[in-house]
Amino acid sequence: MRRFLPLLGCLTAGGVLLALFGPGDPAPGPGTPPGASTGPDGASAGGSRTSRTRTDPVADARARLREHPADARAWTALGDAHLDAAGRTGDPAHYALARSAFRYSLSLSPEADAMIGMGVIANVRHDHGAARAWGTRARRTAPRRWPLYTVLADAYTGLGRYDRADLALRRMLGGTPDVASLTRAADLLRLRGESGRARAVLRRAGFAASSPAELACQAHGLGELEWSLGRPRRAVRAYGRALAADPEHAPSYAGRARAEAALGWTGAAIRDYGAAAARDPGYTADLGELYEHLGRPERAARQYALFTSHGLARVDALRAGRFEADHGDPASAVRRLRAEWNGHGGADVADALAWALHRAGHDAEAAGYAARAEPPGSRNAQAAYHRGEIARALGDTAAARAHLARALRINPYFSLDGAPRARQALIDLPRTPPPPPPAPSPRPSSKPSSKPSPSGTPAPSAAPRRSQR
Repeated sequence: MRRFLPLLGCLTAGGVLLALFGPGDPAPGPGTPPGASTGPDGASAGGSRTSRTRTDPVADARARLREHPADARAWTALGDAHLDAAGRTGDPAHYALARSAFRYSLSLSPEADAMIGMGVIANVRHDHGAARAWGTRARRTAPRRWPLYTVLADAYTGLGRYDRADLALRRMLGGTPDVASLTRAADLLRLRGESGRARAVLRRAGFAASSPAELACQAHGLGELEWSLGRPRRAVRAYGRALAADPEHAPSYAGRARAEAALGWTGAAIRDYGAAAARDPGYTADLGELYEHLGRPERAARQYALFTSHGLARVDALRAGRFEADHGDPASAVRRLRAEWNGHGGADVADALAWALHRAGHDAEAAGYAARAEPPGSRNAQAAYHRGEIARALGDTAAARAHLARALRINPYFSLDGAPRARQALIDLPRTPPPPPPAPSPRPSSKPSSKPSPSGTPAPSAAPRRSQR
C-alpha cells in the first residue's frame, strides 16, 4: 500500500488551512534523531518564531453567529473552521458540518469563499467535476480570490486536463495568494515532476508564512518535495520544522516516520508513526506496514485490525482500496476502486486500480490503467514501480526493466518493501529479451517443378489442395 495517499497538500477555504487526514487530540511528541526537529534557522523546536498557543476556531465562529445569525460571512467562517477541524482531527463528520455551513451562507449571499469551500470539499471527495463547477462559479463572483485557482487546478488535475490546471496555477501565482494556496501549487508542480518550480513556490510561501499553521503547511510541503526527490535526511529536517510550528500535525509525524524508516532509524520511525496514529487512526495501517517489514507480524496484525475497526471510517475509497489490495481481498479492492474510477477517475485512482487488478491476477487489464496513472511529465516512483511489476508479470522484460529502473531513479527509498523488490527484480531480469521463436518453415510450392527429375523424367505435379471452408 502506498505510504500516503496524495493528501492534496494543504488546501485553503477562505484563508483557513485544511491539511487532509491531519492531527487530532494532543499527544506527547516523540523523541527524534539529532537535528530532526530544528527550526528553519537551526533553532530548536521551541524557537521563538512559532507559537504553540491555538484557539478553537469552531467555538469562535459559533460565538460570532450567536451575535450575527444572518451574517453570510459568519456562516462561511464556521464552514472554514470545520474544514480546519477536519484536518486536525481526521474526523469526516466535520466535512458534512462545513458543507451545511457553506450552503446556508450561500442561501444568504453569493459568498465566493463559501463557493471555494464547497470546491475544496468536492476535491476531497474526488468529485472533480463538481469542484470545477464551484471554482468556476467563484471565479465569476470574485476573480481575485486566489484560493479558487487551487480548487480549479486540483479539479483539472483530477480530470486529466493538465493544460487547464497549468493555466489555473499560473493565474494564481501571478497574483497574491496565501501560504496554503502557494503550498498546494507547489504540491501539484511536484506531482508533475517540476521540482525546480515547486521549490521556488515553497520558498515564496516560506517568506510569507507567519502563523504556526502557515509555517507547518509550508514546511510539510518542503518535506514532501525532499522525500519525492529521494532525500530522506532533508525530509526529516523539513518535517521537524513543521512539527516545531504545530506539534499536533499528524501528516508531518507520518512523513518524518517514513523518512526515518528509509534511513534505518526504526525506533524513531515507530515512535513517529505512533504519534501520527494517536492523532488520526488512519495512520495505523502505515505503522502496521512498518512492523510487517521489521518481521513483527503479530504487532502488524494488531495495527491492521485497528485500521479496519477505526481507521477505515476516516479514509476515502482510494486509501481503503489500496489497503484491501495489499492486506485484504484484492477482488474487493478492484470493485471498490473500479467504482471510484467510474465516478471520478484521476491518475491516483488509475494507479490504485492497476495495482489491485495485478494483485487479483488480471495483469492485461492492469497494464492499461497503469499507463493512465503516469501522465506526461509525472514523477511518481510508486506508480512507475507498479507499472514495472505489471509488465514483468506479462513477460515484457524490456518494459519491466525500464519502469523499475525509473522508479529507483526517481526515489531510491520510495517504499520499504517495493524498493528492495525493484532492485532484486533488476538483478533477476535478463538484460536482453529472449530471442524470438524460429520462423515456421515455408510451405512447399503447389506449382509443378520445372526442374527435371534425377531420372530425366519430368517431376510429377503436386496434388491439388482441397479447399477449406
